[in-house]
Amino acid sequence: MVEDGKLTVRAVERALDILLCFTEAEDLNLTEISTKVGLHKSTVHRLLASLEGKGFIIRDPASERYRLGFRIWELSANLTHSDDPALIVLPEMERLRDQVGETVSLYVRDGMERVRVQAVQSNQAIRRVAPIGARLPLSVGASSKILVAFADPDEQQQLLRDPSWPTAVSPAAYLQQLEEVKTLGYATSVEEREPGAAAVAAPIFGRAQRLVAALAVSGPANRLTLKKMKEHAPALMEAARRMGKMLK
Repeated sequence: MVEDGKLTVRAVERALDILLCFTEAEDLNLTEISTKVGLHKSTVHRLLASLEGKGFIIRDPASERYRLGFRIWELSANLTHSDDPALIVLPEMERLRDQVGETVSLYVRDGMERVRVQAVQSNQAIRRVAPIGARLPLSVGASSKILVAFADPDEQQQLLRDPSWPTAVSPAAYLQQLEEVKTLGYATSVEEREPGAAAVAAPIFGRAQRLVAALAVSGPANRLTLKKMKEHAPALMEAARRMGKMLK
């Protein structure tokens, strides 16, 4: 029975891994999913059939590609309560987007990653697309710098000593960057994680001035230059301040 239990748990974990493949892709074929989760196609096919049967996955019979099913949206509907922080600050994010004309995102830290929990896309034809739910490394990017710079000192040191911290990122040099971020009150990044992309981010503090999230403005690097980011910084920091008061 113990072995059966282990197999059951493993099957659940694998099924969840398959669902998580769709955080950064709208649809995928069997080979792509198999590669992402590191499982044999036959195993992935069986799990997809189960997920499809329960409505969590939809298969296009013409293209043989898979996408998330409507059951996912039924579950997510229960998250949309009035006390959801990501919904509370949404009007302020839209206001900031209209001010700066670029995509606005909200990030929180989860272990050694940051997660985009809310986003408002730019209205410009060429824009930075920011899918909600995306998980990104904590070692690069403007929002990452904010989430590490304003973390508790002990927690910050713990992050930098973590075995998963990239060896190419010097802790000493990174700490120096973080001190500059704390002095300025915002962080910038140009093509650190993704070629052609730039971002500027500021901290959102909640109760007792505790860091809650990072608020970021992102866009194409040729439009969102360092000069432009410096110009946007006051509006960004003011929006973050207002959001912090809303979350108290």
